[in-house]
Amino acid sequence: MKLTTKGRYAVQALADIAAFGDGRPVAASEISIRQGISQGYLDQIMVKLRRSGLVESARGVAGGYALARDPGDIRISAIVAAVDEQIKTTACGKGSDVGCQGTSVRCLTHDLWDELGRQIDIFLNAISLEDVIERRVLGAAAVNPPPRGQHANPTGADDHLAAMAEMVK
Repeated sequence: MKLTTKGRYAVQALADIAAFGDGRPVAASEISIRQGISQGYLDQIMVKLRRSGLVESARGVAGGYALARDPGDIRISAIVAAVDEQIKTTACGKGSDVGCQGTSVRCLTHDLWDELGRQIDIFLNAISLEDVIERRVLGAAAVNPPPRGQHANPTGADDHLAAMAEMVK
């Protein structure tokens, strides 16, 4: 699984603008210093975020970047997608004829990693930039025990997971 610095830095930059902008443009140099992102790399990321319509830019002494939408309307998944970032959890390409092992065969654990990728997508789509700056993310990934039935764990682990899920609620 891989999320590169480009995706992480894009989220950090927009969170910085949301937290420190107060409706005014934030200079890239300020974001760079606060977030520890090199100015050159940040500039590349901001161009992509502007092209995607997530930020607006203003030139001049009071220039910088401002959010183009309310932080509650900006999903983390949109930020990651805007910088052409893909969260890849399998070795094979989506819809590719070449499987995980370089042949036409998928590896035995393909479905596990593919589903993990879908869960990450669901999670990032459920979290807004506002959730991040308001620190409402911790605990957002709910514990979902597997359903009882033919795939239930005979060791009693299902009962333990169900009890943990109830404690989290």
